[in-house]
Amino acid sequence: MSSVDATRTPFDPAVLFKALFLALVAVFVLVPLLATLLGGFKSLGELRVNPFGLPQHWEWQNYADILFSVRYWQLLRNSLIISSLAVALTLIVASMAAFTFAHIKFYGSSMLLSYLTLGLLFPAATAVLPLFIKVRDLGLLDTYFGVALPQVAFSLAMSVLLLRRFFKDIPYELLEAALVDGCSYIKFFRYVTLPLSRPILATVGTITFVNSWNAYLLPLVMLNTDALYPWPLGIMVYQGEYSSEWHLILAFITLTILPTILLFLLAQKHIVAGLTAGAVKG
Repeated sequence: MSSVDATRTPFDPAVLFKALFLALVAVFVLVPLLATLLGGFKSLGELRVNPFGLPQHWEWQNYADILFSVRYWQLLRNSLIISSLAVALTLIVASMAAFTFAHIKFYGSSMLLSYLTLGLLFPAATAVLPLFIKVRDLGLLDTYFGVALPQVAFSLAMSVLLLRRFFKDIPYELLEAALVDGCSYIKFFRYVTLPLSRPILATVGTITFVNSWNAYLLPLVMLNTDALYPWPLGIMVYQGEYSSEWHLILAFITLTILPTILLFLLAQKHIVAGLTAGAVKG
């Protein structure tokens, strides 16, 4: 008996506290999502008297009407195009800039990196008027690029910082050996750095995609044509048409946020690996 007791792991209250805290956070995150999902299956009368419980009568037609409407797929297409442009341009520009700051020393590199990080201090709302004037002068108003390019600009600071930290953790001996063998910086970046950086690229891409998918202010300012609206503007129009039909609005919201949830679940493994890379040394 004494030998069994000696091998038991002592109870750690900190572990219980962490588990309870994580469970509480999960409840705060999941309850609104589940309430929105279930609310779309209810009638308006049932939603008013039973907002959080399971539906007594499942109204599948609420979701079916939205899924078979042309407007829903048009909004999804617009959001997908804008978010894909933002992700592609952010990954291309940020990865090249981060590689430069991580491995190439030049005069003013530290000052330029510090200047770039200042972008984290300024929200997009503070630059709406200058952005509008610049996008108008470039002839990009009411276009996908008119929304995607400002989103890329505001996402570069965080993206470069995340990528630079990951690139610096790649053994410098690999770069030295490649340079000795006649490999250029461009080839090393293309054939060595990028294949080794898939976790952080997935992390940056997912964060950029979600931010672009949920953006409201920039599309509102840059777009005037309803046919180009992404889903945040589409839900505004939809709510105006069905202002009292909250069960339909909840169903619409559920179907529009579903792609980002699926993307996060699929990329979760890479996101965790990218954010925790370099956290442990030795």
